[in-house]
Amino acid sequence: MSADPAPLPAGRRSFLIRSGQWAAGAAIVSLLPASLGRASPQAMQELIRSIVGEATLQPGKVRLDVPPLVENGNTVPLTVSVDSAITEADHVKAIHIVNEKNPQPHVISVTLGPRAGKAQLSIRIKLADSQQVTAIAEMSNGSFWSGSADVVVTLAACVEDLK
Repeated sequence: MSADPAPLPAGRRSFLIRSGQWAAGAAIVSLLPASLGRASPQAMQELIRSIVGEATLQPGKVRLDVPPLVENGNTVPLTVSVDSAITEADHVKAIHIVNEKNPQPHVISVTLGPRAGKAQLSIRIKLADSQQVTAIAEMSNGSFWSGSADVVVTLAACVEDLK
């Protein structure tokens, strides 16, 4: 006598079907190009345009102090200083830092005021690859000034999204 195997319980069957669907979905996502998770020079320019709006971005007044060659992109020291008088009438309202190759182009935005004393920001950032980093200073008179620096990274950070 041959007996048909007993059907799987509904709970177990639906679990196996869902597990197969999740596995298939994960396999499809792993086949997508890694560049989808990365910023690009175009994405950086779009972000800059969203920051400055219709204003003109002028070069100057902003200085980036960042090593031109870093061994490890996981912790890159960066100092931004803006040449400003820092008075009630003339001060830096915000400093924005953007990049072109990390998973997201926006690094940080910091709001300042006339009581800040000095328009300077020192941080450590991650860099996914060799790239250009740009700092934008928004002044109290509505003008925008920028400075950029190219950084060569020998050991990239932010690689969990990149394959």
